[in-house]
Amino acid sequence: MKRNICVIGGGRWGKNHIRTLAGLGCLAAVVEADAGRLKEYTEQYPGIKGYTDIDEAIACGYDGYTVALPAELHYPAGKKLLEKGLNVMLEKPMTLTAAQSAELVELARDTGARLMVGHVLLFHPAYRKIKEVIDSGRLGKLFYLYSHRLNLGTVRTEESVFPSFAPHDISVLDYLTGSPACKVEAKGAKFLQDKVYDSTLTQLEYPGNVHAHIYVSWLHPYKQQLLVVIGSKGMLSFDDATREKEIRFYNKRIDFENGFPVKIEAPDEIIPYEKKMPLEEELKYFVEHLDSTIGINSGEAGYEVVKVLETVQQIIENNGQQE
Repeated sequence: MKRNICVIGGGRWGKNHIRTLAGLGCLAAVVEADAGRLKEYTEQYPGIKGYTDIDEAIACGYDGYTVALPAELHYPAGKKLLEKGLNVMLEKPMTLTAAQSAELVELARDTGARLMVGHVLLFHPAYRKIKEVIDSGRLGKLFYLYSHRLNLGTVRTEESVFPSFAPHDISVLDYLTGSPACKVEAKGAKFLQDKVYDSTLTQLEYPGNVHAHIYVSWLHPYKQQLLVVIGSKGMLSFDDATREKEIRFYNKRIDFENGFPVKIEAPDEIIPYEKKMPLEEELKYFVEHLDSTIGINSGEAGYEVVKVLETVQQIIENNGQQE
């Protein structure tokens, strides 16, 4: 698996890329505008190259690049890399607009470069196990899902709660249903600031009459990162904010007898899953697929997430109406 990967951006999340890739034996270089911080990395990881200029790193043609810059810089950095036919993983959100994301997807297609987006929860072992349960048919026909991401803070002043909190939830719902949403409705509320939404409720419809909703708020008395999945044969839940982090399977369903709905119940079960570090699994996947198709977290999947982010913002600013 030895490949030479360059990390662009050594800040709050980039440092995790650096540490993880070093652990995988794949860290070759770091691009960091802060010369002092860059010096710390080159001293901490002897043998790696350090650059303050992205163009110098691009000229070296590493096997792959991960971009962990502020979101507004994802598009220009990704475009520079893809124009050279270089493999890149952009942290989420992929870009700030759907048009920018679509351009990068097309650019990767034209140059043959691998393009992946850093929706790390798709490599969380619990969500991978939930996907396995759904695909096994144990839940029966998928009816609806919901995802709650709630907390007190961190309140942003430059963006609303939906683009801040919901990219994770959109990517997970698309992954579990196996398709991007075909219809989106949303409502939002502002309490603390004039232009920033503090709470939003988004309703999504997927092919096959599968429905979902995402509720996000940073005005909430306790932390919750809850996913619930409802099927015709059973239901399950997972709350990543709890200490136990259990996937709970509910042997519950509604059957009809002589035309009347009847509740069927059996004891709940805890579904075991292997505990792994999501970021390590994600970066390992990127490294292992530099010469093959990106099937998870592809550029196309990242574009669909940005499209929903953009659509929801448009809808809530137009009082629930899509232009």
